[in-house]
Amino acid sequence: MPLVFSMTTEKMERMSEPILIVENVKKYFNTARGIIKAVDGVSFFVNQGEVFGVVGESGSGKTTLGNMVVGIYTPTSGKIIYKGQDIAKHAKERPKWLKKDIQIVFQNPASSLNPRRTIRQTLEVPLKVHMPSSNIAERVDKLLEMVDLPPEFAERYPDELGGGEKQLVAIARALATEPSFVVLDEPTSALDVSVQGKIIKILMNLKKRLNLSYMFITHNLSLMSNVADRVAIMYLGKVRELAETRDFFLNPMHPYTRMLLSSIPVITDEEEKLKPKRIESMGEIAGALNIPPGCSFHPRCPFVMDVCRSVDPPLNELAPAHFCSCHLYTTSNNAYDKYKK
Repeated sequence: MPLVFSMTTEKMERMSEPILIVENVKKYFNTARGIIKAVDGVSFFVNQGEVFGVVGESGSGKTTLGNMVVGIYTPTSGKIIYKGQDIAKHAKERPKWLKKDIQIVFQNPASSLNPRRTIRQTLEVPLKVHMPSSNIAERVDKLLEMVDLPPEFAERYPDELGGGEKQLVAIARALATEPSFVVLDEPTSALDVSVQGKIIKILMNLKKRLNLSYMFITHNLSLMSNVADRVAIMYLGKVRELAETRDFFLNPMHPYTRMLLSSIPVITDEEEKLKPKRIESMGEIAGALNIPPGCSFHPRCPFVMDVCRSVDPPLNELAPAHFCSCHLYTTSNNAYDKYKK
């Protein structure tokens, strides 16, 4: 079966030296009601030191994708190549170096921290497993300093901290093993707006300081415009558009992307002019057990054609480093001209 992503692994490696290559990865779940295709043939790469944004609504498969990269799930099929090694089949038996090198920050810090452990005890766990020869007490203090928390927080319990402080502890725990790659699964969505900016600033400073690579999962497109180097849009288990951030926001191609961008709230008239022409969605996202045939977005697309209902378009490179999965760009009719107006 051909790759969804039109770039071969060899071509990507010539272009750069990716730290991560995801190649035609699928994750299906068998349930009593049927098969859920949570991720269905997704491919991309992440360069060293890059922030790769993965955006989508609930049910798009973005968190499942991140869980496969970090080893929580084993893919049904496909390759996940990290630093030149295919790690897809070893989710439950990952070598120690790999568990140390890839870490994750979960969405809800309240549920990801053990309420019965002090912050010191929480941070000591990965240090004892992966860095037993280090001065653990000194290392804990250093980790708290890295995320702008005072050393006395080490003796507190999670329920004594605010939401933002808990997430900073979760970030410190992820950094304890000195990883190279971090999956950020909606790291600010459970937080008050007043603290989101601080968390993002700390994450970006740490990326530069420690030469980290991020896979940043979110539903917030506005956030991606400020932090990501490249952005991928997922819809019902597939990537529908992928591009460098500037091109992604200035020249969105897929109707779903344009629908999302046109709905972003803005304050000034100047910002409103930068948004694409508003596209009204004609329905709600389908359930994972009832994914429409053909292009899964076609029931909501105002430019739907007959071919969209039966044939799923591949993810093609329509401009340099800009990929889109849409029949509007490959079918000979006037739908494309109408769409661009």
